[in-house]
Amino acid sequence: MKPAPPNSPRMNRRQFIATTGSLAVSAQIGAPSSASAGAASDVIPRENARPGTRDWMLTKTGIDPKTKYRCPWIEGYCSRTSVRAGGKISFHVSTNPPSPFTIDLYRTGYYGGTGGRHVLSLGSFKGVTQPDPPIGPNRLRECQWEPCTELTIPDDWVSGVYVGKLTSEREGWQSYVIFIVRDDRRADFLFQCSDTTWQAYNRWPDQFALYDDGKDKWYCGPGVDVSFDRPYGKYCQILDAPLSTGSGSWFLWEFPFAYWMEAQGYDVSYISNLDTHADAKGLLRAKGFLSIGHDEYYSIEMYDHLKAAVAAGVNACFFSGDTCWGRIDPRPSTRGTPNRIFSRIDAFGPCLPGADSWAGSNKFPYQTPSEADLIGARNAPPVTGGAAWTCTLPNHWIFAGTGMKKGEGIPGLVGWEWMGMPADIPGLEVVSTGMTRNGSKGPKGEGVYAATIYPGPKKNIVFNAATCWWGDGLSEPPGYVRPKVYTEPRGVDVRAQRITSNILDHIKHGTHTP
Repeated sequence: MKPAPPNSPRMNRRQFIATTGSLAVSAQIGAPSSASAGAASDVIPRENARPGTRDWMLTKTGIDPKTKYRCPWIEGYCSRTSVRAGGKISFHVSTNPPSPFTIDLYRTGYYGGTGGRHVLSLGSFKGVTQPDPPIGPNRLRECQWEPCTELTIPDDWVSGVYVGKLTSEREGWQSYVIFIVRDDRRADFLFQCSDTTWQAYNRWPDQFALYDDGKDKWYCGPGVDVSFDRPYGKYCQILDAPLSTGSGSWFLWEFPFAYWMEAQGYDVSYISNLDTHADAKGLLRAKGFLSIGHDEYYSIEMYDHLKAAVAAGVNACFFSGDTCWGRIDPRPSTRGTPNRIFSRIDAFGPCLPGADSWAGSNKFPYQTPSEADLIGARNAPPVTGGAAWTCTLPNHWIFAGTGMKKGEGIPGLVGWEWMGMPADIPGLEVVSTGMTRNGSKGPKGEGVYAATIYPGPKKNIVFNAATCWWGDGLSEPPGYVRPKVYTEPRGVDVRAQRITSNILDHIKHGTHTP
């Protein structure tokens, strides 16, 4: 990454870490500390004051070229997507060839810029080669591997996203397993991990994502099942990141946002998409709900639960793109564990011109409400593309302290999928909009994104950033790989940080800077 020129809003990772200190980003980069403002809880600042390490990062991993996505030398999955303290989770690991292995568990966060804290070592375990699952109905690949161990989550583990670094002792190969520790405390913010989307794009063991019907390269219709009972293969879109194998797309899209939030000391608790699906009351324990990165797949229960939470006064922020496009149907595994299998059964909202050309999309009933009624905007074809994130309402409070003028943009921040077509909701404002381009010739390659904000019924707000790449403007954690397609975001930007802190502080305190 090239150094930022004088007076540039960009900042590279070393500059960012140098100015953040141990907990809070300084005023120099435009993001006031929530911790210093008297946070309701000091759980996150206290956690991040503990010793951190970069040992959570993989150092030796590889991909079997015959499969393109898997690391057969060592790979695994967890029995649950999220678990409370006191709950049990099991780890299911295969090594081929058989090798003894260890599991080192880390909580990801800020930790003085290291990105993680080591919490537990497990093993050594014998290691066996576990069987590849047969191809089931609707191309389901559901592993029924034996667990190597079961863990009861300690009571003092703070809510967060945890990774288990798997290391084979025979040749040193590594990959991850990933899970969320959730809690039930009142918190300022609920950070929803987009793990149904992680799983939808998981092609393990080779071509068995939600997008693989055995015929079309990118199938977008119903009739394909995927299971959480399998390892996460290497991510299959936008980035070539084998050092994140096994972690879904956490490190690619959501981690920069979480890293920045924890550096600020914001009071945040983490949940899975499936917690939003199964625990409607749990959403009411927070002032604000956060959707981050690439958050494409929702059940109708998720949609209804979030609509009800907004109606009850919870603020909702969609710092994400391609959000709530595909409707899924979480259901039990073949062994009866809840919410381990899902398929794509519909798309949210009526079909739009352009979307009808996607393979399989003509098979949907289109009987699901529009995502725009929740988020404030739709997934508008051509859906893909990039642009600068351009200010349209410079006097709006979200731009306070940014110095942004009408028509001024944050280069490359919109991508690679975005939201458009603002909803007809009373009081909705378009705070940023512009033309997107995806490289195709003619109007098929152009679209119009729209970032929006609208008032809820109890002085709450719903904000839509309209881009998958918002986190790139907030931080560049260790190991981060910058995306580049259609546009390339430019990294840490004081304006993106300030807009984010304006919104989060408004939610936290119920007021904003005039």
